[in-house]
Amino acid sequence: MKASPATNMDVKRRNLANTLRCILSCERISQMELSQQLSLSWPTILQNVKELLEMGLVQEGGQYESTGGRKAKAYAPVKDAKLAIGLDLTRNHVSVVLVDLSGQVVCYQRRSRPFSLDDKYLRELGALAQSIIDDTYPSETVLGAGISLPGIVDSEAGILRYSHILDLRDVPLNTLSRYIPYPCSFINDANAAGLAEIYGTSAVGNLIYLSLSNSVGGAILVDGALYTGNHLRAGEFGHNTLVPGGRRCYCGKEGCLDAYCSARLLSDHADGNLTAFFAGLREGDAEKTAVWQKYLAYLAIAVNNLHMSFDCDVIVGGYVGAFLEEFGGPLRPLLEERNTFQPEASYLKYCRYRLEAAAVGAALTQVEQFLQTL
Repeated sequence: MKASPATNMDVKRRNLANTLRCILSCERISQMELSQQLSLSWPTILQNVKELLEMGLVQEGGQYESTGGRKAKAYAPVKDAKLAIGLDLTRNHVSVVLVDLSGQVVCYQRRSRPFSLDDKYLRELGALAQSIIDDTYPSETVLGAGISLPGIVDSEAGILRYSHILDLRDVPLNTLSRYIPYPCSFINDANAAGLAEIYGTSAVGNLIYLSLSNSVGGAILVDGALYTGNHLRAGEFGHNTLVPGGRRCYCGKEGCLDAYCSARLLSDHADGNLTAFFAGLREGDAEKTAVWQKYLAYLAIAVNNLHMSFDCDVIVGGYVGAFLEEFGGPLRPLLEERNTFQPEASYLKYCRYRLEAAAVGAALTQVEQFLQTL
């Protein structure tokens, strides 16, 4: 079916949302700069800024130094005019964050909570969502809550189709949010983390997000939009076969990427503590160094395969990704050796969010809905 042509109101809303996005991306900006960056006319910018001021989403931020004429007014975002809650549910933990309109994390908590569908657990989710707001922010500033889940999330049908990690199949999503007193949205955890990584950035284009947490997943973004595939399973990189007939994966198959590059492969060498593993690596522990070198060798194959398949940047995140800026140096030479077309690996990017990326991305689905309905 052909998409309906955009109406004048659609264009007006898009321009208003883009004006706010631009202001949110900086500390302050002038109307002239907005006009130049957005390629919008001066009258359109004037009207948009006026509306955003009236909504309380933007405020005057002083004046720029004069360059010979009248001093230009500066405008600044009111980032906490609206807030969103994000929850990331895993097998053994719940993470909850509060983010502002710019995607900045205002506060976060991580609690040890084995997943369950019983009433006690679900009530605790509602209490956690409330506790992150506490008495600090008025409830009317909260746009809603986004919930990220490790599984196949069918948001349109309102069903969690399948989660091997949580041992669930065909569970109504509103079961999980019954005690959360805000509008809720749901998203796959790796997709959420991928969206968090690109939020507020310009010239996004196409990219791959690879999540290296206690399970391995990922997201495919085409022109900044998620590609979810025909059955909502796109980006399940953890179940690409890396070593035929190799180690057994939690899914029951042999040789999956997850069996070679999950964070557990490292934390198991430090009594389950990933931070302790990297602390040992920092101290030159010989055993941990050998484990890390072997891990990077497998990771290089996986990242190169993704780059060869999709021909775009690859962002590596998740629990392990948070440590790559410090410890990922040896990865680039390994990638350069495998690059068929040119001996470089500039396409490899490290994640921006080192903590709770999935929870942040889930929260940002609420922010995005708000921006699109201005």
